[in-house]
Amino acid sequence: MRRVTSITKGMPASDGAGVNMTRVIGTAALDQLDPFLLFDVFESDDPGDYIAGFPAHPHRGFETVTYMFAGQMRHQDSAGNEGVIRPGGVQWMTAGRGIIHSEMPEQEGGLMWGTQLWVNLPREDKMVAPAYQKLDADSIAAEHHADGVEVRVVAGTTNAGTVGAVTGRPTEPIYLDVRLPPQTGFEQAIPESHNAFVFVVEGTLQIDDARVAARSVAILGHGSGFAAAAPEDGCRFLLIAGKSIGEPIARAGPFVMNTADELKQAFEDYRSGRF
Repeated sequence: MRRVTSITKGMPASDGAGVNMTRVIGTAALDQLDPFLLFDVFESDDPGDYIAGFPAHPHRGFETVTYMFAGQMRHQDSAGNEGVIRPGGVQWMTAGRGIIHSEMPEQEGGLMWGTQLWVNLPREDKMVAPAYQKLDADSIAAEHHADGVEVRVVAGTTNAGTVGAVTGRPTEPIYLDVRLPPQTGFEQAIPESHNAFVFVVEGTLQIDDARVAARSVAILGHGSGFAAAAPEDGCRFLLIAGKSIGEPIARAGPFVMNTADELKQAFEDYRSGRF
C-alpha cells in the first residue's frame, strides 16, 4: 500500500483577475507531481475573493479539471462550449493545440468552493483538437457501500468495477470523491505507473500511520494500492492519480510544452489568432 511521503496545506496565491486561493501543486516547494502541473483550492464566502473570476485566457498542451463543492461557475470557450458548473459537478477541458476560455462566477455572493487541477498531456497529444466535457452531479456514477461509504467516480475504475464518465485520457486518471462515515475504511488499486495524492475535504483521514487534516494534501509514495480510514469522525476526500509521462516540460503562463521553441510557437500562434 502507498504511504504518505509529505503533507502540505499549500500556499496563498492569486490568479485570474484577482481570485484568492491556495496553491498546492505548482509552487516552489512542489513544482509538479507528474502528470499533475497544478492543484488549486478556492474557498471563500467573500465575493471580493472570487467575483473577478477568470476572464478569457488561452491554454495549450494540457487539460484542466474544475470540481465544485459549493457555488456556481460559468465556462465559455472559443470552441463554442458553454455551461455552468454547480456543486458536485465537474468540467474536464482538453486544451490540446489551443483554446481560449473563461470561468466566471455565476453568483454575486455566498460560498464559492472548489478545486482546479492541471493535467499534462504527452508529446503526441499536445496538439490534438480541443475538447470539453461537463458533468452535472447526477451524471457522475456513485457507489454506496453497505457500511455507508460513498464513492463518486469522475474518472478511473473502482475496485468494485464502477467506471467514471471521463475515459480515454492519455494519463489514465483516477479521480474519486470518497465519503467515509466514522470507523470505516476504503481501498483502491492504483497502478504503479501512477503518481497520486489525496485532498482531505472535511474531517480527518488516517493513511497508515499518518493523520491528514481537513484542507490538507497528502502526497502518496509508490505502490500498487491505497488504503485509508476515518477515525472517530467521518471524512470526505479526493483521491487523484495519473500515469507519469516522464517527458521534458517547458511551461510559461498558460502554455505547457516540451521545448522552449514550442513555447515560443504557442505565444506566436496566440498573438496571430490561430487559437
